[in-house]
Amino acid sequence: MVYQPAAGARDLLPLDVAQKRWIEDRLEQVFQRWGYHRIITSTLERMDTLMAGEAIVRQMVIQLQNSQNEELGLRPELTASIARTVVTRMTDATYPQRLYYNANVFRRNWEGHNRQQEYYQAGVELLGAEGLLANGEVLLLVADCLTALDLKDWRLILGEAGITRSLLNAFPPEIRNQVRRAIANLDRVTIDTLPLSEELRQRAKIMLDLRGDSRDVLQKVSSLHLEPDQQEAINNLKSLVELLDGKFPLILDLSLIQTIDYYTGLVFEVVSETNSQAQILGSGGRYDQLLGLYHPQKENIPGIGFELNIDDLYQILLLNQQLPQDIPPSNWLVVPETPGAEAAAFAYADKLRNSTDLVRVEIDLGGRDIEAIRQYASDRSITQIAWIKADGSHTIEPGIIP
Repeated sequence: MVYQPAAGARDLLPLDVAQKRWIEDRLEQVFQRWGYHRIITSTLERMDTLMAGEAIVRQMVIQLQNSQNEELGLRPELTASIARTVVTRMTDATYPQRLYYNANVFRRNWEGHNRQQEYYQAGVELLGAEGLLANGEVLLLVADCLTALDLKDWRLILGEAGITRSLLNAFPPEIRNQVRRAIANLDRVTIDTLPLSEELRQRAKIMLDLRGDSRDVLQKVSSLHLEPDQQEAINNLKSLVELLDGKFPLILDLSLIQTIDYYTGLVFEVVSETNSQAQILGSGGRYDQLLGLYHPQKENIPGIGFELNIDDLYQILLLNQQLPQDIPPSNWLVVPETPGAEAAAFAYADKLRNSTDLVRVEIDLGGRDIEAIRQYASDRSITQIAWIKADGSHTIEPGIIP
């Protein structure tokens, strides 16, 4: 019998881990430079917590049950868990709170045998702040992350859930969801076949085309009859676009409708063009009512955040040969050269490791002759060998020259 991981799970070998950490380290450095602090939430959540914001359909949650017959689930995303944690465990927090995470999430995948069900994400949540500066900070932070990874050929697609929902309110309630799905899927055929007045059909077609250059999109949406609050949202979006002008490739898309229903304002996706195919590397948005679902007094606290998919970033950076090709080698091999030199060898290794910089030191564990030891150092790209005698004296010789 050959033992394998469970269906949808996988093992990360040392080189995989080194490459994954290369990505995560650069993202964490950016998060920290922007003043964000890491938060770690429980992998297991109560199902009522996960479903409160309608972030994901129940069938996609990998569910468990404890001895108290509570329904539990492996977290499928992080925002709901962080929202719960902040309003229940950080009641004396001073806002705004800048939090980041780097964690695994789990989603049941029904498409095909052995499809991936564990994923890695990194992202941020900016809580207790709204308006132009908060929105601009999060979007510029996304761009800074991708710059730190030296990612090429990406763009940000920006929508506004509040505007899109309010534009959909003009459609009859009984077919509103069908119109929404058709717009989300850019399905013109369905729009043509739905029982709509000519005015509403034209409105739906305009909504299908609210994607592209920011100026063109804003001009098109302005041609629709807008209520005062809709016009205010458009003006806010225009100010944000002007703030971001020239910072990174930006497509405005007011037909962008996320499946996650807790978004109340800005929504966005990070898209990469790889081999002429668009791939979503991350997404985010504003959720000004989510924290109120968990707050003991139902107090709404504004929030905006994003997540980046480590797995997808890994695949692109690996394809472009931007990731480390080897695990980090040890710097030293310390060898007890004579009988009774073991204590002296450990003491010398401790001295080497006691450095402000990371120094990797291995102890030779015996059972090899001198040439085998040297060959081992060469095979492992170890740059220096220390031969230690029982009295603590030592001889240094180079291993391989890097």
